[in-house]
Amino acid sequence: MKFDTPATTNPIDQLKIIGKPTDRIDGPLKTTGSARYAYERHSEVPNAAYGYVVGAGIAKGRIASIDLTAARAAPGVLAIVTARNAGKLGKGDFNTAKLLGGPEIDHYHQAVALVVANSFEQARAAAQLVRIAYTRTPGRFDLSAEKDAAQMPKPNPFSGEPETRTGDFPGAYAAAAVQMDATYTTPDESHAMMEPHASIAQWKGDKLTLWTSNQMIAWGVGDVAKTLGIPKANVRLVSPFIGGGFGGKLFVRVDAVLAALGARAAKRPVKVALQRPLVMNNTTHRPATIQRIRIGAAKDGKITAIAHEGWSGDLPGGQAETAVNQTRLLYAGANRLTTTRLAVLDLPEGNAMRAPGEAPGMMALEIAMDEMAEKLGIDPLEFRVLNDTQVDPEKPERPYSQRKLIECLRTGAERFGWSKRNPTPAQLRDGRWLVGMGVAAAFRNNLLTKSAARVRLDNRGMVTVETDMTDIGTGSYTIIAQTAAETMGVPLDKVLVRLGDSAFPASAGSGGQWGANNSTSGVYAACMKLREAVARKLGLAVADAEFSGGMVRGGERVVPLAEAAGSNGLAAEDFIEYGDLDKKYQQSTFGAHFVEVGVDAATGEIRVRRMLAVCAAGRILNPKSARSQVIGAMTMGVGGALMEELALDKRHGFFVNHDLAGYEVPVHADIPHQEVIFLDETDPISSPMKAKGVGELGMCGVAAAVANAVYNATGVRVRNYPITLDKLLDRLPPVA
Repeated sequence: MKFDTPATTNPIDQLKIIGKPTDRIDGPLKTTGSARYAYERHSEVPNAAYGYVVGAGIAKGRIASIDLTAARAAPGVLAIVTARNAGKLGKGDFNTAKLLGGPEIDHYHQAVALVVANSFEQARAAAQLVRIAYTRTPGRFDLSAEKDAAQMPKPNPFSGEPETRTGDFPGAYAAAAVQMDATYTTPDESHAMMEPHASIAQWKGDKLTLWTSNQMIAWGVGDVAKTLGIPKANVRLVSPFIGGGFGGKLFVRVDAVLAALGARAAKRPVKVALQRPLVMNNTTHRPATIQRIRIGAAKDGKITAIAHEGWSGDLPGGQAETAVNQTRLLYAGANRLTTTRLAVLDLPEGNAMRAPGEAPGMMALEIAMDEMAEKLGIDPLEFRVLNDTQVDPEKPERPYSQRKLIECLRTGAERFGWSKRNPTPAQLRDGRWLVGMGVAAAFRNNLLTKSAARVRLDNRGMVTVETDMTDIGTGSYTIIAQTAAETMGVPLDKVLVRLGDSAFPASAGSGGQWGANNSTSGVYAACMKLREAVARKLGLAVADAEFSGGMVRGGERVVPLAEAAGSNGLAAEDFIEYGDLDKKYQQSTFGAHFVEVGVDAATGEIRVRRMLAVCAAGRILNPKSARSQVIGAMTMGVGGALMEELALDKRHGFFVNHDLAGYEVPVHADIPHQEVIFLDETDPISSPMKAKGVGELGMCGVAAAVANAVYNATGVRVRNYPITLDKLLDRLPPVA
């Protein structure tokens, strides 16, 4: 199905099942422990051996020698894989560094060996006996030290151009009546998902099956094949349940490749789960940023000049964190400048983490907007409203398909009681607590990508959907079932959804907030083709056939779907692909975050007291699971504001707090009641579902709203995340 004209009325608009707050289909499986994750496929892969990964003990240099004698002689050891005996390996399209290092070492904890044994304990014990001598060479680990050497990265489809200029920013900024110039930093962060990267590999002849934890199945198949040097047709990836990913499992990592190599060496299935330090040092992370923002405005508050410059680092050949991109689109202003620069760092790979670009970018931009509003003497919410735009500021001829930022801000302000906020910082106390409110806009682009599905109708009236779409805890099973049920006119319990298998048609996958809209659109396309097959078999006019209550109606005829399927059933396969509507219209999602905090006047302890998110993100396919996505994102936003930081050893190039004890994330006690409001919106320019995405929008801007609330409570402006006690204590107002 080609989507190249705005959607008109279609079967989804019935809203009998779509748009209803529906319990997650996979919920009972997960709450009873019946959902089997990558490491738990015991029935399909009995008698699997265990692999334990050895990570490099240096960040930069080479292996001088490696002694496997003691490890090979250890009890239960079946094989040891290193770069010496692994055979020729390629590098996947989505990997910056080689997944198996040696003799050159590219980053700390780069995998250098896999020890395979009969039990996990035997593999772990033998891995401790691997003796490696290194020749260490100097590395570049400090972004601030490498900032001046940073270069302009290459453009790509996700990040766009590294630099944009509109109008005359230098001249307009110099002439502005009011100016703001500040620099902000965000730290390296970890995805910190509960389930580690894990895989089980099994060879049958030259065919490889990997049960793995991976968000993007088709990408994974391609990278495994390219790395191992085998045809894609010989690789099957299976990933029906994922215990959290947040972007860290977009790409195949070393667990999958080494499980495959280990299984080939041991001539037996092998399972590998990365130990937590390797999850944080070996896989991807959100890279640190340095961001400079300059805003010039007239005295009436209209922005006349805005610039956002961002620096981040990655391994050679890596990608920049595109923290400036939302500034290209979010606020009006005729004179604009954005630049992205990338420094070469010898750290573990920096890459996508939930809402890459906008999440760290809005941590800076939305503080800067508050700082500018204060300089102007304007309420920060009103300053945002004043500088709203209904067109792409860099391309004014290109309107937004939908843009309800002002409605989000106004709705949230009324619900949250924004009018009660004291604009003068450090004025409101509740016992020992200094109390403040903060606001920030939310923004995330709507990305479109091809997505396919197969649907089958059997003689029981059951509809089975097959697509390699993944569910990373987001509710994919449920919204896909809702889509099929709505389109085919059957109850939800008459739909079976099968996901996460490369044997199924390739979907959009889970990432970039594009999963829900694109995958359901692909399912819708396949269901519409199945409707055509049913109508033609029954001799009905396709356009006139009505599907409802498990029946097909046409003229005077009413036929059960089960009967229409016949003894052999019917099947259809199709995909959604997009025309140029996203070129003609800017497609984005919007929101507003409101936060109230209390700060202990003596200790600087910060407590989040209230949170509200208002979201405009197209049609909400399932309000129940969408709310879960947003409150989870809001929680991650609190972590980014107050806690999360991979502590970098700048001497030796590794993240010190590489476990869930040292890397702090919010827990239940840290998070108050969270309220979420979805505006009633459909976007017919986005897709036949008229939906967008919401899972990352819920995070963008949260950290800045927290930071702005802390400032309102204390009068202390912190521009370097996370906002920890040491950054507040000596600047707090007097206790009494």
